[in-house]
Amino acid sequence: MNSPQRYRPFSGGYVSEMDQFLSKLLRERPDIVEDRQRGWYIWWDHRVDLDELDKQHKDEIPAKPYQYD
Repeated sequence: MNSPQRYRPFSGGYVSEMDQFLSKLLRERPDIVEDRQRGWYIWWDHRVDLDELDKQHKDEIPAKPYQYD
């Protein structure tokens, strides 16, 4: 190993090859972290219009308990 690995709690000091690979990749390409964060905001951390959501729930057609009737 060229550089010391970051301490990971409960790992017993062992760092797997996959963790070593990911650490090296993120050191070499810090733009990946920014891109991942931007993707997270697009898909998960968006504002929800609760009035619109309530309207959508009211407009739904109730599903039959058994689809093949």
